[in-house]
Amino acid sequence: MIAILDIDGTLVDTNYEHTIAWQRALRRHGAGVATWRIHRHIGMGGDKIVAALCGDEFETQHGDDVRELEGEEYMKLIDDVEPFAGARHLIEDLKTAGHTVVLASSAKPEEVEHYVDLLDARELADGWTHSGDVGETKPAPDLVRTALDKAGRDERAVMVGDTPWDVKAAAAADVPTVAVLTGGFSEAELRDAGAVAVFEDIEGLRSGLASTPLG
Repeated sequence: MIAILDIDGTLVDTNYEHTIAWQRALRRHGAGVATWRIHRHIGMGGDKIVAALCGDEFETQHGDDVRELEGEEYMKLIDDVEPFAGARHLIEDLKTAGHTVVLASSAKPEEVEHYVDLLDARELADGWTHSGDVGETKPAPDLVRTALDKAGRDERAVMVGDTPWDVKAAAAADVPTVAVLTGGFSEAELRDAGAVAVFEDIEGLRSGLASTPLG
């Protein structure tokens, strides 16, 4: 089986840093968007989030500049990011069970490389994705399909994610999702999006792995 593990918000604790970075970038361009509203869109691709929050006209006028500034603001915070407890052990569990493990992200290559090193997963995971691998970001299925291609095997797959956008992207690729609450979304939101199982955190998922499609 192929295990596709979302990185941001699932394996490493990034969602709130990204929320702050988007808020700072939007404010610099005159858009005062409340943090709770931004957070509801974290997990959506950066090419879509500005329009979703501020409308198509704002996107046309400021989208690229906001995205560039968000990247700069986020890099000021990236050293605060840490892996969630049990994240690397989850990869080990899945590898021990004989699964192919692909780490999935549409973040910039340098960010993904940083996370892979944080997880000490460079020699453990079978592969990982970054922004250069993806034509269209979540909730489009491109990221999940790219991860399947990286696996290099034609097998059943399961996604592990933390946002409704992860669940929807995987569903569009006919892949079920096991979700965790570490991204700040509720169990109801994740199940409404289509998650087949929801756990409080990575350690909870590890304990309940046998009861999921990954077991």
